[in-house]
Amino acid sequence: MEQLALFWHRRDLRISDNAGLYKALKSGLKVQAIFIFDSQILAHLSKNDQRVLFIHQTIQNLQQAYQKLGASLWIFHGNPTEIIPQLVQKHEIKHVFCNRDYEPNALKRDKSVYDALTKIGCQFSGSKDHVIFEKEEIVKSDGNPYHVFTPYMKRWKEQLNDFYLQPYPVEKYIHNLNPNNHVELPTLSELGFSEIQTQHFPSAEIPQTIIQSYENTRDFPAINGTTRLSIHLRFGTISIRELAKQALKTNEKYFNELIWRDFYQMILFFYPRTIEETFRKEYGRIEWEFDEKLFQAWCDGKTGYPLVDAGMRELNETGHMHNRVRMVVASFFCKHLFHDWKLGERYFAEKLLDFELASNVGGWQWAAGCGVDAAPYFRIFNPTTQQERFDPQFEYIKKWVPEFGTSDYPQPIVEHKWARERTLENYKKVLKAE
Repeated sequence: MEQLALFWHRRDLRISDNAGLYKALKSGLKVQAIFIFDSQILAHLSKNDQRVLFIHQTIQNLQQAYQKLGASLWIFHGNPTEIIPQLVQKHEIKHVFCNRDYEPNALKRDKSVYDALTKIGCQFSGSKDHVIFEKEEIVKSDGNPYHVFTPYMKRWKEQLNDFYLQPYPVEKYIHNLNPNNHVELPTLSELGFSEIQTQHFPSAEIPQTIIQSYENTRDFPAINGTTRLSIHLRFGTISIRELAKQALKTNEKYFNELIWRDFYQMILFFYPRTIEETFRKEYGRIEWEFDEKLFQAWCDGKTGYPLVDAGMRELNETGHMHNRVRMVVASFFCKHLFHDWKLGERYFAEKLLDFELASNVGGWQWAAGCGVDAAPYFRIFNPTTQQERFDPQFEYIKKWVPEFGTSDYPQPIVEHKWARERTLENYKKVLKAE
């Protein structure tokens, strides 16, 4: 009986250019791929969560891809910290491979798995696959992490060479996959989720024409000017190396956006407290207000600010919101309503198909002025000015707010000038007390 290794798919739901799978296959052991529907994560999700349906469809495709190679994907539902050690003991597994995840709960989970496997004499190895540079790979000369994006980006680009964008040639070692019988994929119903698809999942194909003109189209929500690949980067259905390599050849502006992704992953790794706390600790003393009616008006897209309302309605219906509009919506929440950024961050986390903790927390703290951004707290978007610049013909707004311009559309729930002055005054109080 040949010795086995496991490759544990997580946020890397593909076979090609997969760092951890490549290293498993090259180890000399026969490799069995597995995926676990993590009950610890699923327990907190709505039964209609479309991301679970996306993952389920993706796993079905991945399973078929393994079958075409004469192998199989073992699929489980439960707690990975229990399932992995059980599998290791049952099948006398010598090594478990995976790709690293940098979120605090994932690190805690992986530490538990590592400890359990060490006790029973099984190796556990992680690889870098989700980002181009991770952890301490891009730091200042004194070894401390960067807190500002621009110098981080400069150092990132200085360190980049062809090696970091090379694909992992999984195909060379594909013969080392463990030939095995087909394993049934549990249905969504069996997992406790709805099988009804209510939202569109963007294509995983890299749209070259959009990348080529990205800097000219990216800010206009009525235009199909963004790649919509974020859900695929989130779940690893495409390779970040492949996308970065194409972006580097095609459009620097788009390429820089991919560096932002690495930046926020690095910040989360070094500062996991930012999930609950402001990066700049002095801003943690801000006494946010809360009004249930105002909060609900924001959630429902009925604030009386049409660009904000269009964005929220797009999010609620599709699981997507244009990036320019995300900034306006988040700024409005924190600095017009003066509500705690964490409430908005959690709402996005629940609704966004492409939700990724590092970028979501980073983006919301950027909007609130309490994160790593170098800009001062008094950057406050005027939703009306933003609409005039980026949706001057109201095309995006009319698509999502059909009653705009009629008596059915609500009056603004807060007055811009007053809200801006209130926010500035509150921030000044906190900083003066420093």
